Amino acid sequence: MNENLFASFTTPTLMGFPIVILIIMFPNILFPSPRRLINNRLISFQHWLIQLILNQLMAMHSTKGRTWSLMLISLIMFIGSTNLLGLLPHSFTPTTQLSMNLAMAIPLWAGTVILGFRHKTKTSLAHFLPQGTPTPLIPVLVIIETISLFIQPLALAVRLTANITAGHLLMHLIGAATLALSSINALTALITFIILTLLTILEFAVAMIQAYVFTLLVSLYLHDNT
Repeated sequence: MNENLFASFTTPTLMGFPIVILIIMFPNILFPSPRRLINNRLISFQHWLIQLILNQLMAMHSTKGRTWSLMLISLIMFIGSTNLLGLLPHSFTPTTQLSMNLAMAIPLWAGTVILGFRHKTKTSLAHFLPQGTPTPLIPVLVIIETISLFIQPLALAVRLTANITAGHLLMHLIGAATLALSSINALTALITFIILTLLTILEFAVAMIQAYVFTLLVSLYLHDNT
């Protein structure tokens, strides 16, 4: 029987209903809440890490930009946790779906652009036409800058989708090869298993890095518009 390589990227269902909402809500139990009155080392480490990331993201922002701090830290925690939970066996990674990533990228990008046109109208319009542009090139540059502006949310979503999907697919292929080689050549199977282990460790790093990159780019868009 031929195996569908992309079966792990389909949304699981329960009695015909998609359970992606439950999967997305599941990471909430991993983070500290006011109901937990007694801190342990895990919660203290989470607080320290959140504060460190927040300081790095907000260091370049003005007072107006720092009002987005809760939004940005929630975004990186959500993407990072869903990426990590997607590495568990028999689990589903919502960030492998382009539709979901676009649903995150477009409103955030639109919010930064609207904020820029509202508070820095002249500066935002000036981005479409660099100073000193020759007159014959003005229409072409305006079109190019407009396209580059509207392609930003698509680039955000595609980057996250492609990196997470490629890593999961590679793990799936190497895992299937290891299982097939286990009954043929034990030494080769051991080598592929070691490669699979190293790739899994790399995917844990990629899961966190992609969450940081996505949030950092949104933060840069916000910085350009505040």
